[in-house]
Amino acid sequence: MLKTLYILRHCQAIGQEPEAALTSEGYLQAIALSSLLFGFGIERVISSPFTRAYQSIAPLAERLGLSVETDNRLAERVLCATPLADWRERLAESFINLDLCLDGGESSRDAMARGIAVIDEALQQKAETIAIVTHGNLMALILKHFDDGIGYAEWQQLSNPDVYRLQFVNSGTHLERMIFF
Repeated sequence: MLKTLYILRHCQAIGQEPEAALTSEGYLQAIALSSLLFGFGIERVISSPFTRAYQSIAPLAERLGLSVETDNRLAERVLCATPLADWRERLAESFINLDLCLDGGESSRDAMARGIAVIDEALQQKAETIAIVTHGNLMALILKHFDDGIGYAEWQQLSNPDVYRLQFVNSGTHLERMIFF
């Protein structure tokens, strides 16, 4: 079995709320992503329902004549229900202690499980090459599932947008960073 997934972090956006749209630069990045990924044979597109994620992949889907399937399980992880002054430290801790669950938030393990459920379902489908668009924290957790060496430092290095290629060959996987802005 050879399946290829392109895991994308959305382009630059005006904010973090679900309805936050792309910035002017983010729209240009989405067009650049479309040009870059157009020749990769993508047959299916799955996106977080958040506006910035959908807008990041819409130009490519349109060029390919594909619809963008939204999946709520690709929405960004909520670390805590209330703002934290030390949120970066707590996020770093959550990459070490995957079961850490702050008030009103979601543990890394739970977030990773919902992201991986999307991956597992995608692998069962007929399409061999799929683009999956999500958000930085969830993307890092999905990648960590396949490479335990990925953690907070790698999350910090993610750009908007960012693309990793995840290939499944027989029983093995190969993960590589494709592009970053």
